[in-house]
Amino acid sequence: MKHRAARLILLSLGTLLAIALGAAAFLLNSYQPPPVDPAWAVEPSEAIPDGAVTVRYTGTATLVFSDGETTWMTDGWFSRPKPLQVLFGNIEPDLDAITNGLERNEVTELAAVFPLHSHYDHAMDAPEVAKRTGALLLGSESTANIGRGWGLPETQIRVVADREPIALGKFTVTPIESRHFQFPDPKMAARALGDPDIDAPLTPPVGAFDYRVGKAYALHVAHPKGIWLILGSGGFVEGALEPYPADVVFLGVGALGSQTDAYRETYWKESVERTNPSRVVPIHWDSLTGPIDVPFTGMVRAAALLSKGSDKLLPFLQAKAAANPTIDFLTLPRFAPVVLF
Repeated sequence: MKHRAARLILLSLGTLLAIALGAAAFLLNSYQPPPVDPAWAVEPSEAIPDGAVTVRYTGTATLVFSDGETTWMTDGWFSRPKPLQVLFGNIEPDLDAITNGLERNEVTELAAVFPLHSHYDHAMDAPEVAKRTGALLLGSESTANIGRGWGLPETQIRVVADREPIALGKFTVTPIESRHFQFPDPKMAARALGDPDIDAPLTPPVGAFDYRVGKAYALHVAHPKGIWLILGSGGFVEGALEPYPADVVFLGVGALGSQTDAYRETYWKESVERTNPSRVVPIHWDSLTGPIDVPFTGMVRAAALLSKGSDKLLPFLQAKAAANPTIDFLTLPRFAPVVLF
């Protein structure tokens, strides 16, 4: 009887362990639906007129802009480390993923790559992208130290000044110091935003949170064809964008659902109402861990389970679209060019 009871206990424990492992695998390897309206999706542009400005989107806040003469990129992030690696291990640029990402974007040469801040999902791959394309790495001193840690020569590193225009061919890019999205959870805020500077060369592999935020920028871009604004994170400084109107706003919405209604409304006011665009393109809504060779997904279910309010983002955006019929809401395809102007 004792042996039979022991076997039953072991069998029960084994069953519970199998269930727990299966649940963990499901939560870590499956994803929520994307938090954007399918009706907003635009098709790739089949014909590109001479001199047109195009945009390509990889995911998160990686955007490639070109007018046929000059091409430049925000972030240049193609690696997708897995959740457990991000939380408990060390990470470094995935060289194969960078090769694939550049090829899929048809990029061989860049004038610049500009990480919008210095977290790993924005700046980790940028020095390697700069090495391969001859690009100038633009950003804060923290981003410069990511470049130095990767061995990028100083001749390819430029620390930018707040509101100082940068000429890239016919593009004029003006970085505006802003704020990163403010995490409502105090522990997450302290870990991701506290002690913000990378004050020495950062050489990977390192922990994900060693990629500190640095400075967060909004980028105002002017071109003879049009004007646009890029917000890589759902943060704001009240009044900062007042003098920077835009035809298009690339609106960073990552984790925005987890904040309060008041925070979301203020972000909309500061990013969209102040700049008066005719088009809003949500970005940074896709998974940070999902592969980039498949259709876009929402966040991994494990993160969604821990992140309160992830279901509030889509209704918020849909409500803004309904309340602003003069603004077109658009989401971009992955990798393929879309005529912006």
